[in-house]
Amino acid sequence: MKKNFKALLLVLLLAFASCSFTSKTFDNPDKDKLLVQVITYVLQQGHFDPIQINDQFSEELFEDYLERIDPVKRYFYQSDYKEFQKYKTEIDDQLKAFDITFFNVVHERMLQRIDEAKSIYKEVLAKPFDYNIDETFDTDYENIDFVSNKKQMKERWRKQLKFSTLSNYDDIHEEEKRAKENDPSYVMKTEVEIEKQAREATLKSLNIYFNDNVDDLTREDWFSTYVNTIVEEFDPHTYYLAPRSKEDFDQQMSGKLEGIGARLQKRMDYIKIVELISGGPAWRSQLLEVEDVILKVKQEDEEHPIDIVGMRINDAIKYIKGPKGTKVTLTIKKVDGTIKDVTIVRDVVELGETYAKASLVEKGDKKFGIINLPRFYVDFQDYKNLNAAIDVKKEIERLKDEGMEGLILDLRNNGGGSLPAVVDMAGLFIKDGPVVQVRSTGQPKEVLKDRDRSIVWDGPLVILVNELSASASEIMAAAMQDYKRAIVIGSKQTYGKGTVQNVYNLNNLVRNNTSGDLGALAFTTQKYYRINGGSVQLEGVKSDVQVPGRYSFIDVGEKEKENPLPYDEIDPADYEIWDNYFDYDNTISKSKERMSGNDQLKLIEENAKWVKSKIDETVFSLNYKTYKNQLELNEEEAKRFDAISDYKTNLTFVPTKFEKQLFENDTTSLREKRERWYENLSKDVYVEEAVHVLEDLKMAYSIKKVAKVKD
Repeated sequence: MKKNFKALLLVLLLAFASCSFTSKTFDNPDKDKLLVQVITYVLQQGHFDPIQINDQFSEELFEDYLERIDPVKRYFYQSDYKEFQKYKTEIDDQLKAFDITFFNVVHERMLQRIDEAKSIYKEVLAKPFDYNIDETFDTDYENIDFVSNKKQMKERWRKQLKFSTLSNYDDIHEEEKRAKENDPSYVMKTEVEIEKQAREATLKSLNIYFNDNVDDLTREDWFSTYVNTIVEEFDPHTYYLAPRSKEDFDQQMSGKLEGIGARLQKRMDYIKIVELISGGPAWRSQLLEVEDVILKVKQEDEEHPIDIVGMRINDAIKYIKGPKGTKVTLTIKKVDGTIKDVTIVRDVVELGETYAKASLVEKGDKKFGIINLPRFYVDFQDYKNLNAAIDVKKEIERLKDEGMEGLILDLRNNGGGSLPAVVDMAGLFIKDGPVVQVRSTGQPKEVLKDRDRSIVWDGPLVILVNELSASASEIMAAAMQDYKRAIVIGSKQTYGKGTVQNVYNLNNLVRNNTSGDLGALAFTTQKYYRINGGSVQLEGVKSDVQVPGRYSFIDVGEKEKENPLPYDEIDPADYEIWDNYFDYDNTISKSKERMSGNDQLKLIEENAKWVKSKIDETVFSLNYKTYKNQLELNEEEAKRFDAISDYKTNLTFVPTKFEKQLFENDTTSLREKRERWYENLSKDVYVEEAVHVLEDLKMAYSIKKVAKVKD
């Protein structure tokens, strides 16, 4: 959640202002030391749950920093690690004294080892790889130790490079086969030529990586990594934005993203997709999914792809992003272990693509409505005209005008957004009352309430969630669940993020700053709680009807993060349960019974278990024949799950009259986007069950109509 309450921010600003720093505070006005002083102060004074900077903190920071800069242990030696260990319990004392000796020692050694690595990889790639011998490579780097000597280091690089080159080797083999099939007279390359070409592609990727990326890293870049490791010890949503990163952050908050429309995150040595921007190129392609790993990137004017495994995420993004209209081909390792090339045409992703959208759902002679909300968006400069709650209200009124008998609010994959917007949105479905409780350290809790006694929709309501529904989505689902206003259908539990963050410009704390831009800090300032007193932190929201999904057995969510804040409870707020359903519990029981016998869900669950088994595999053969057989086996096994996408419901999805009018003057491919959405909904077993639940929910009175809001 990017926004926070102005009152809380004002308190923090006043507290910070009373202790403003000056760069002249130091005998040696060094920017890095100033940054350490400012950041440690902000975290100790402003973080919701500041941790003690002691020996335990020091030991954890020590391990985490070395893992961050050398995650696959291909730079440092055992002797380096032993030398660094003398600082293991001293980093806390250094931070308190604004001393950065540990960083300096590790940084200097890292630069030395990087120079040595350049010679090693070139030496390794100068010799052919033998793909006929039986040897394996383990990608579970946490189970390996630092090497003891240069011979072992060279062997580690050899195996890593052979593994990286193996996919190039396979790609070229497949290209040669296709060329021969298309032209029988084509003379295929020899094994020697294929092996050499594959090695040269890996060499090119590494040369680009080191020469264009690693060598371009400034001391500020390296130090920002160190600072980020420090602040992330507090919790996973506290992070430092260096000046360049702050510019990127501001650009994203402006509402436009140019590229493929995906949010990426580095996990160990790999770049993973953690979110697809609704309406963006990747989302429209239907070829990428959350948890897919990007292995290589190829531009449309280049012959060979660049291997981005091991690359810093900012450097990898430079290759993936690009001007609107250009093509980029990504080599993807799917969550099921299969490897595919996916070509995406880059585009500008407008914030408007993430707005609420609605459709009528027809089943026989009955009409229902579905509203999809990708984010709880808001423009605080124009709150009355641009926020998710207002847009959802308009869509409800359009659907009611056409005879909607029940409503589905789809919050799957919704990562959150504005707290005021979710409070206002909850108010659309209840007369009035508390929606969420918020607590700051040392402050009494604040109960955020809906104070508007009008109800926009008083009919049957179902909310759809999954493991990626987070933050504001969890507030909405939890409030409706606590009121027994809606039945929540979806994953066993949602993401489990129950914290609120602020972004603070660190330059505001320093008077007469001559050290340069300090960047910004996003840090956790509050926790929010359900109106029943429970937290969604770690626990998430448990669906009333729990159904398997693609991520059911994959480790996603807050509890899988490093250093998450704990679960706790506070006193419940004063609220009255919605009493206008007379068969609420019976409807849940009937839904559970239906879901337990649903063949489509059984297949989805089998697929989720199979995907988990593939993710758990970390040891790979470097024998090409064995490697290829495993790839083909994976692809063959995956075919039995093709039926998941072949599923069809008996539901019909049609636009509202309002959107039909928009289609007539459509210049933004709106009709195409909606038709694709309708097609996906028609295959959605979860939406199908939501409609069954709406049919079963019996009201104690007839559904009311309200005056329409002018469009």
